Amino acid sequence: MTTPRRAVAPPSLRDEVTDAVYALGWTVVRKMPESAARVVFAALADRTWHRHGGGVRQLEKNLCRVLGKDAVDDEVRILSKKVLRSYFRYWLEVFRLPEYDRARILGRMRVTGEKKIFTNLDSGRGVILALPHMGNYEHAGAWLVHNGHPFTTVAERLEPASLFDRFVEFRESLGMEVLAHKGAAAYGRMAQRLRAGRPVCLVVDRDLTETGVDVRFFGATARMPAVSAALALQTGAALIPVTLWYEGEYWAARVHEEIPVPDGGTRQEKIQAMTQDLARAFEEGIAAHPEDWHMLQKVWVDDLADGRR
Repeated sequence: MTTPRRAVAPPSLRDEVTDAVYALGWTVVRKMPESAARVVFAALADRTWHRHGGGVRQLEKNLCRVLGKDAVDDEVRILSKKVLRSYFRYWLEVFRLPEYDRARILGRMRVTGEKKIFTNLDSGRGVILALPHMGNYEHAGAWLVHNGHPFTTVAERLEPASLFDRFVEFRESLGMEVLAHKGAAAYGRMAQRLRAGRPVCLVVDRDLTETGVDVRFFGATARMPAVSAALALQTGAALIPVTLWYEGEYWAARVHEEIPVPDGGTRQEKIQAMTQDLARAFEEGIAAHPEDWHMLQKVWVDDLADGRR
C-alpha cells in the first residue's frame, strides 16, 4: 500500500509571470547590447517613479528620515528618482553579471579599507561582512570571490520556488555558497564557515525574522537583524560593515572599522550594542550616498503595521 502524495498547490499565474520575467532577464537582457539595455532600464526606472506606487512612496518616506525632513518635498522627489535609476541599474547588472569577466569585475571596483578583510582572512580568522541594500552587493560578492575568497550568504525564500532556485543558481555561478534564509540550520552552517576562517556576507539593514534588535537609525527606532552580531560573538569572527555605491561606470565600496565585542554586559546587551554600532556605520554610508540606498520597504518601527510590531 503506497502513501498518497501530499497535494501541492499549483503556482499562481502571477508567480508564473514573475518567473518568466526573471528568466527573460537572464537570457535576453544578458545578451543584448549593453548601451541599449541601459536605455531600456533607465526608462523603466522613470516609468516606475512616475507611477508613484506603494514602493516609491515608502522609499520617499525612508528618504525623509535620511534627510531629516518631516514631509516629501521636491528635493525628496528628485532624490527618489535617482534611487530608482540606481535600483534598476542594479537589476540590469544582476542580469548581465554572468557575462562580466574577471578583469572587469576587479578593474572597475574601487574599494577603500579592504586590507581589514584580507588581513583577518589570511590569518585564519573568519570575517562577517555586513551590508545594507546599497549599490551592487552581487558585484561586490563577485569581487571578493575573484580575490580568492568564496563566501557563504543567505537568500530570502521567494515565490515561486523556481524563482528562488534561479537566484541560488545565479549566485552559486559566481562562486557563492547560498543558504535558504530559514532558522537554525543556516545559522549553524554560517558559524561553521566562520570558525573555519572563511567569510560570510549578510545584508542586514532590514529585519526579515521579526526577532531583530531595535536600534536608533537616523534619529528614530528601526528594527535590524541580530544575526551578524550574534555570529561574531559566538565564533570570534570579525564583524566588519561595508557600504556600497556607484561612481559613474565604476562600483565603489568602503570597508568600515571592525565592530568590537563589548567588554561587559550580558550576551543580549552585547548583541544590542554591536547592532547599534552597525546601524551607525550604515548611517554614515547612506548619508554620504543616499541615491544608492535601495530601500523600498519599511525599516522604522513607526512605519510597521500594528501586527508586525
